Amino acid sequence: MENNTPFKIKLIIDFLHRISMHHAMWFAEVSKFLGKESAYRIMDSVNNISQEVQMKRLSKVIGFQIIDNSPDSLKEVPDNKIEDLTEALAINWLANDGIWFQTVENKFGMETAKKCNDSCWEQFSPFEAWSIKRLVSIPENSGLEGLKRALQFRLYAFVNKQSIVEETANSFIFQMNDCRVQSARKRKGLTDYPCKSAGLSEYPTFASAIDNRIKTRCICCPPDEHPEDYYCSWKFYVE
Repeated sequence: MENNTPFKIKLIIDFLHRISMHHAMWFAEVSKFLGKESAYRIMDSVNNISQEVQMKRLSKVIGFQIIDNSPDSLKEVPDNKIEDLTEALAINWLANDGIWFQTVENKFGMETAKKCNDSCWEQFSPFEAWSIKRLVSIPENSGLEGLKRALQFRLYAFVNKQSIVEETANSFIFQMNDCRVQSARKRKGLTDYPCKSAGLSEYPTFASAIDNRIKTRCICCPPDEHPEDYYCSWKFYVE
């Protein structure tokens, strides 16, 4: 076994990757055998217990105090640095998504990459909705108000600029005013990435995971034409 410090650090990072992948695979298999609804209930219990166990073990090794299952030392970090860290993690998520897409595209072509991407969104969006509901205590069947709150805590909300307009008692319109991916393509002189198929997987599944009474309609999304002040727009409504 390698015995130098740089290798040991790489091993630690690799262990973290294996833990996250094993966690995801457990969820996938429980979903397959017991159904998604049961899998989410089980994951809720697993996550609470596992986080406590892991934090306690790491705190003994590294030497930090735990408050609310989180390292107390993070509370000493200035607010602006916490915000920078939050944004950096969100950008890392987006970068990881792009790396997956480009790697599949380079080996198997754009069509296959888009199919994988759209299917992935069908899995990730409901999970992200579930995670946000736990994080900020959004109740079941919280309606459009619950959805508006949940949209503020998506990973996308920390890397893109978004807004809610034209609100009524039974609907609102969501706009992605600046998209990091599309803006980067624009700077390079490229056309918009045609993300509508992904959006049609992403937004309806996210909204229905917040409240299954909520319906989603695409107003426009690339390759559709769109005005300068937003890239895509979606209407959420209850009948």
